[in-house]
Amino acid sequence: MEGPSDSDGQVIPSTAGDPHLNSSAAPTDAAGSGSQHVATLRKLLFRRMLVGVNDGRYFLGLFHCVDKQGNIILQDAVEYRSARRSFPSAPKEERCLGLILIPASCRSSCHVDCFIEEQMALLSLCK
Repeated sequence: MEGPSDSDGQVIPSTAGDPHLNSSAAPTDAAGSGSQHVATLRKLLFRRMLVGVNDGRYFLGLFHCVDKQGNIILQDAVEYRSARRSFPSAPKEERCLGLILIPASCRSSCHVDCFIEEQMALLSLCK
């Protein structure tokens, strides 16, 4: 999966008790696939997500939201990086970060903790 994106430009809210979450006022494209993508992304809220960035670091946290540009926000995020770049087997350094934004332009990989059926459905978001 190369980063989920929301085709109708909506930012996915993070609060389950929000009365606006279930409203049908969100715009959709002509095929109606925008609302389908939003529904799929809502299912991913608060799931563990591992995001790799171009410089070799990885961030593990709970999926909080994504915007129309594909930027991902993780909460309770932890950064992992190799202590030495020349030795891939070197121990990993770990740093707790909290709430972070990962720009789509920096993202090299994205993995969600879910069942294989859900992973296959997520691949359709990349089209």
